[in-house]
Amino acid sequence: QVQLEESGGGLVQPGGSLRLSCVASGTVFAPNAMGWYRQAPGKERELAARYVGAIIEYADSVKGRFSISRDNALKTVYLQMNDLKPDDTGVYYCNFLYGPSKYWGQGIQVTVSS
Repeated sequence: QVQLEESGGGLVQPGGSLRLSCVASGTVFAPNAMGWYRQAPGKERELAARYVGAIIEYADSVKGRFSISRDNALKTVYLQMNDLKPDDTGVYYCNFLYGPSKYWGQGIQVTVSS
């Protein structure tokens, strides 16, 4: 069973930075896709950034501020978040896709507030 463990969230002031990490365990296979989604209070979960194969996709709202990266083993995915804004507040979920099976992390809170 694939397990995803997230870390790195917290409280930061507007303009600050955070780096999220997500480590996958329980499989020897490479994911088809891996990345980060987020859910703001009262809103639906949305894509923040992800790899689909070697292609990187960013939500328009985070382009130029967020940067996704991963390790060579394709077990860990990172999200460097710079110039954070209050609208970035929410729960961030990592997501790995192995064939037809989608796995989610437990979610990690990111709060941007002065």
